[in-house]
Amino acid sequence: MKPFTYQRAGSIQEAAAATQRPGAKFIAGGTNLLDLMKLQIEAPAHLIDVNGLGLDRIEKTESGGLRIGALVRNTDLAADRRVRRDYGVLSRALLAGASGQLRNKATTAGHLLQRTRCPYFYDTNQACNKRQPGSGCAAIGGYARQLGVLGVSDHCIATHPSDMAIAMRLLDATVETVDPAGATRAIPIADFHRLPGTTPHVETALKPGELITAVTLPRPVEGTHVYHKVRDRASYAFALISVAAIIKPDGTGRVAVGGVAPKPWRVEEAEAELPRGAQAVSAKLLAGARATRDNAFKLPLVERTLAGILAEVRA
Repeated sequence: MKPFTYQRAGSIQEAAAATQRPGAKFIAGGTNLLDLMKLQIEAPAHLIDVNGLGLDRIEKTESGGLRIGALVRNTDLAADRRVRRDYGVLSRALLAGASGQLRNKATTAGHLLQRTRCPYFYDTNQACNKRQPGSGCAAIGGYARQLGVLGVSDHCIATHPSDMAIAMRLLDATVETVDPAGATRAIPIADFHRLPGTTPHVETALKPGELITAVTLPRPVEGTHVYHKVRDRASYAFALISVAAIIKPDGTGRVAVGGVAPKPWRVEEAEAELPRGAQAVSAKLLAGARATRDNAFKLPLVERTLAGILAEVRA
């Protein structure tokens, strides 16, 4: 690990302003960042600790939704009575991720900002456009079983690893931020994560120095909330694919998929096909897929997992 300086921010304004220092980066739980620093994939010159900013509350909004502070720990969010009652898919997605120890440290904002678990990204001997822009993508033409089939490009085929983000996309969450000048904005979760295109290293819509302060959920969506995660082992593993769904009594609803793309994957037009079944939904949801010999199994696996969810809900 390379040397770095450390600062404990006393206010949101102080934290945002501190990013003007070259190589500055925020740290909260550190469950992803510290691993990347040890591997020298990330090498911040200055760490800004944001744990003391009071962004750890879950509050009801005037519109009937919830405002989740950026520093709310995954354990606390999953266990919150209101989340379990009204946003069950979010609680289930959080509990499907990592271990209890990690959930105790990981934060809401940090979970959204997780970097890919692509093995070529983690191997500094391999070319990776995310790690070193312009170096190439060793995953293309390499072993791609864990990697993306949707939204990928000729420069990157990595997937986004977050379970929570899939549920947030299903729920139409909004990400609230503040920049070093004190300006705030609200970013729809659909626009927050970026597809790789020719710039895979630009992973989110955040501007330099912009700090996530909260994630807001709109009013609850009625229906049966389900999150199914398919992985190589029963626990402590990232998704091969995951399916988040809210199915209403009349058969309509919402569907989002993880483990298949560089961002949470949701195609609203496909949801109109839910009353017709999983095959009809999958035809639109997975349209334009670019699968390899190693990961082509993900396409029927998404359809079968969705079919299982629909059968479970309708039983």
